[in-house]
Amino acid sequence: MRDGGLLKISRALPRMSWHPKNLYNLHLRTIDPKTDHRRAITFGDNSTRSLFQERWVSKTVVRAYHGDHINEKIFKQWYLPDYLPDVRPRRKVFGDDKGSLQEFAKRRKREKEQEEEEQAKGLAPIGSLMFAEVERRLDVLIFRSCFAPSVYEARRLVVHGNVLLNGKRHYNANTRLAPGDMFSIKPSAMKLLRPQQEEGESDNVVARPDAPPDLTPFNLPFYASPWLFVPAYLEVSFQTCSAIYVRHPTARPQYSEIPTPYGADGEVIRHAWEWYMQNRPRKRTESQWSKMPDDRLKRQMEEIRLGRNSLKLATSGV
Repeated sequence: MRDGGLLKISRALPRMSWHPKNLYNLHLRTIDPKTDHRRAITFGDNSTRSLFQERWVSKTVVRAYHGDHINEKIFKQWYLPDYLPDVRPRRKVFGDDKGSLQEFAKRRKREKEQEEEEQAKGLAPIGSLMFAEVERRLDVLIFRSCFAPSVYEARRLVVHGNVLLNGKRHYNANTRLAPGDMFSIKPSAMKLLRPQQEEGESDNVVARPDAPPDLTPFNLPFYASPWLFVPAYLEVSFQTCSAIYVRHPTARPQYSEIPTPYGADGEVIRHAWEWYMQNRPRKRTESQWSKMPDDRLKRQMEEIRLGRNSLKLATSGV
């Protein structure tokens, strides 16, 4: 953990961590947001805030959870998507403004019926896809696979050479994986597989008398159960301490595959997206492109393109 005040209760910023303080901070942000107006994320009751302040607070709380270990400048340059897809259907135009009052009433009735039909169908919460590139990072995927109690511990595992990417030791935690990539963790380096040093009550489910004998001996910290879930785009094997990044995260009506403590398409995510749309970096130069973090998908596409060009040259030479 890079900052001792990372889980400070007075700030109440949820992070990617299983620590009990982080769970309490999440409680302050979601369950009881009115205890302190500085922590509240429901902006409907804060009439004194300006639109700029709402966007600024939203950006702060969202970035605290989604990649606070990534520099803000680097996040805006390389991890922020160019756009989010618009899943809202194109609205039909019923007539024009000319006509009788009766025709106008019929047109308003058809428009209202269309709105009710859209609400019944539901719209995909695409707001959380703003962090799809962050979810491809190796350290974030290790945390999502429940191999590390925090994203900071996952980054330490990678930097210390305890992670294999496609069978080879990998030291770059900033690498963005491509679909089909497999990563595995060295079991002796995982703190969750070590016996607990504290004396007293244990939270190890394997140590219980009624536990099945084939369970993986995970020594979970206290209050870790709310974080024990694996996203749909990961295929995890706890017996071998490995996982496969199957595909990119997606969203469908009333469901988003990217885990977030806030509404996937709620007011907080929307305000954060509006903030970044107004503060985007300038067009990247060639020198800036050379500083791009490792992206295996782009590398594979470049290798395929070079392979096709070499094949064309070879066939043209024949």
